[in-house]
Amino acid sequence: MKTKVLSLVALFVMGAFTVFAGNKTEKIKVSGNCGMCEKRIEKTAMTVEGVSKADWDKKTKKLEVVFDDEKTSLDKIEVAIAKVGHDTPNHKASTEVYDKLPGCCKYDRADNKN
Repeated sequence: MKTKVLSLVALFVMGAFTVFAGNKTEKIKVSGNCGMCEKRIEKTAMTVEGVSKADWDKKTKKLEVVFDDEKTSLDKIEVAIAKVGHDTPNHKASTEVYDKLPGCCKYDRADNKN
């Protein structure tokens, strides 16, 4: 009986480590201004496979993202965010996409030194 219980506990612990092994939390500077930006940035980050949490802070302009580093990378997350109009340290949104953002979402790109 003890052997079965110990085996079950060991199996559970190994499973727990496997689930959390690849999770990584990082912060990325993302340009934006308002609540609409926040929704767009967070929604986009969540569409990247492997991302389990995304929270953009309007004051700090930082996106805290939790992701499985075996499924995705910060670079892939930044690329996705740039494709919807928001600059990141390593990827800039195209002018065409940026120009389509609502007026309240247009951050000052001249001073944008992520």
